[in-house]
Amino acid sequence: MRNDSTYSLPNLVDPDDLDNNTFSGPSMQDVLAARMHRRYVLKGGVGAISMATLGTLGLSACGGGGGGSTAPAAPAEPALAFKAVNKSILDKVTVPEGYTATVLYATGDSIDASVSDYKNDGTDSNFAKRAGDHHDGMHFFGLSATGTPDNSSNDRALLVLNHENISGTVAYMHVNGQTNIAAASAAGRPEAEAIKEIEAHGVSIIEVRKTAGKYGYVKASTFNRRITGSTLMELSGPARGSAFTKTKFSTDGTQTRGTINNCGNGYTPWGTYLAAEENWAGYFFRGDDNAVRTQKDKSALLRNGIRPNAAGFAHQRWASVVPADATSTDFSRWDCTAVAANAADGTGDFRNAPNTFGYIVEIDPYNPSSVPTKRTALGRRANEGAWPSLAVVGRPLAFYMGCDSRGEYIYKFVSKKLWVAADANRADRMAVGAEYMDEGTIYAAKFNDNGTGTWTKLDLSNPLVAAGVPVSTQNPEGYTFADLADICVNTRLAAGAAGATRMDRPEWTAVNPKNGEIYITCTENPDRGNNTISNNNIPNPDVDAANPRYWLDGKGASSQGPARPVQTGNVNGHIVRIRETGDTAAAETFSWDIFLFGAQANADAGGDNVNWQQNVNLSKLSELNDLSKPDGCWFSKASGILWIETDDNTFTDQSNAMLLAAIPGKQGDGGVRTVVNKPNGSPNAAVTADKTVTTYAGRAMTDATFKRFLTAPLGAEVTGVAESPDGKVLFVNIQHPGENTSATNFGLGVFESNWPGNAGGVTAYGPGGATARPRSATIVITKNDGGIIGL
Repeated sequence: MRNDSTYSLPNLVDPDDLDNNTFSGPSMQDVLAARMHRRYVLKGGVGAISMATLGTLGLSACGGGGGGSTAPAAPAEPALAFKAVNKSILDKVTVPEGYTATVLYATGDSIDASVSDYKNDGTDSNFAKRAGDHHDGMHFFGLSATGTPDNSSNDRALLVLNHENISGTVAYMHVNGQTNIAAASAAGRPEAEAIKEIEAHGVSIIEVRKTAGKYGYVKASTFNRRITGSTLMELSGPARGSAFTKTKFSTDGTQTRGTINNCGNGYTPWGTYLAAEENWAGYFFRGDDNAVRTQKDKSALLRNGIRPNAAGFAHQRWASVVPADATSTDFSRWDCTAVAANAADGTGDFRNAPNTFGYIVEIDPYNPSSVPTKRTALGRRANEGAWPSLAVVGRPLAFYMGCDSRGEYIYKFVSKKLWVAADANRADRMAVGAEYMDEGTIYAAKFNDNGTGTWTKLDLSNPLVAAGVPVSTQNPEGYTFADLADICVNTRLAAGAAGATRMDRPEWTAVNPKNGEIYITCTENPDRGNNTISNNNIPNPDVDAANPRYWLDGKGASSQGPARPVQTGNVNGHIVRIRETGDTAAAETFSWDIFLFGAQANADAGGDNVNWQQNVNLSKLSELNDLSKPDGCWFSKASGILWIETDDNTFTDQSNAMLLAAIPGKQGDGGVRTVVNKPNGSPNAAVTADKTVTTYAGRAMTDATFKRFLTAPLGAEVTGVAESPDGKVLFVNIQHPGENTSATNFGLGVFESNWPGNAGGVTAYGPGGATARPRSATIVITKNDGGIIGL
């Protein structure tokens, strides 16, 4: 999810950029004509949607185990009642008039009464009991007065959030920045620095309470917990105990240590949190072990961008640490080089360590002693979230996931077990997770050019998967899948073999609680239309119906670096919307459209604005809602608003990253659009003629249905949104402010951002004041009149 600026502190290469990668069913119009849009009420317990929870959304149908009957049409859509904020390049958080933002929990904050407050000068340690860095995906788990799960509680909760990364901001954690970080350095990293960095990854679980009308976190709560890059993890599902997961640490392949690069997230109807491991590959060093590994093994590694001695990988160099305890493997586990003298099954080294990362991690926030579990049945990839379908009694659950790299795929996992309402209230939550998430089927999405799509099954019953990956230059022996464990570990290869559609960095997924439709952010892809092989060992894709645009755009100088007069490809991204056939999570076909096309409102000065409005600004955005790189999306159950978060480096001459509110409408509310792509927008210099693509667009946006709600400080992205059940408190994560500070300026104590110490749109938080080192933080937004956010 990080920006791909090349002007930041060391760790310059963005993994999202490194990791690049016909159905004849009813048409969209036929489906819409055949039946009214339906939705289902969750049955019982934690995560249940009731009439009260839906609030202004209303219901058009009620559903139980076997379906639902048609009811009166839903009431009119809610109205966005706030005044849109303008674009901003100030080092502050800006929210609408009548709203207040305060900082709740920032990098380094202590979550243990015995741990000192954060000094923010690089001397602090023990991040196992402090907030990690790069606050990201987040969820609100209600607590009753007695400390039991209570999904209706507005005053007490467990807030669970990811700490994705440290790149771009890690220097602020050390007095003088990182020591021995250069890839060419012969010296090892200091152990104390590496420990701090590993601990700064993972997940925070903190208790929050409302006192005198304001939320704060409870520093001494017994619920508080940090899950880090070193926490013991169980492996479950098909890959558990397989040949792919055996290491020197876990010779039977059942456990691993740590979770890293958790970006998007999810939750379950039984009350657990899902952390998604995204750019895990970049943490591993791989030496020149081609002579030791099989061709199949090498193909699998290359598909994830793990090349021998690759520049930019192992970017924290943790494997270079020489620990004080000579028997420790805490750091050597980040070296996945296969050593010829060690056992070929991987039990003598960490050649298989990368195969223990890249999963959806289930965590029970209510039980501090529970062991997090990586659910391998959902597949392995650069995960972006795992959002559940609406839970309908007697039907399977689905979890929707993106794979955040250029040219990668959209997935879902469908449980074998059918939903049982009583499971929502069981105390053995991790056991419930095993029942729904250890057996099921992975699917990848194939988008047809007529507005329909197919979920292609990723198991050996699919002849395309059984046939494997064909022989090519990239895979000289092809790739044949041995069993389901192989598919769950090498899910990207299986999706390619099955013919899934390569998308433009599919990131967060969100499910509309009103009707079950699925939204997937496709952040951007400067390689859309290129003719090269990506770093993920797959061809870069041409434009197609689901990814229909490339264009020429320019950007002026900003705090992120010099001007970029020429930006090509899919510069600003888009959001895809899916409606399952029959509104059932287990459907193998769907209808789709593009809900939103990211773009600036008008062409650059001197540009062809007529062409821009016809072929780039397809959603008819204005100065009050134009945006670039939609990165995350999340639905409010209380208001029905779709919140859209951005992580941008292509629009920063006009605005910092932002949070926008949208009235979602429904799939099929727009129509067919023809996009004429001009050759100067293609990243392929060989393209000399227009390329026309027919696509399906959602309805055009207006200043009433789509508004900018928040702008972030310099260098930050906006990511991770949660709310109290009544919709009156919105929690938002501000990630990596100041990430573009150069090493020279860091040495001078001059940072791109000084937020939140500088009181930029919030009460000054933490030490340092106007010259403070910047910190990621969770903010709390309330409406001054106490009303529902956005309405």
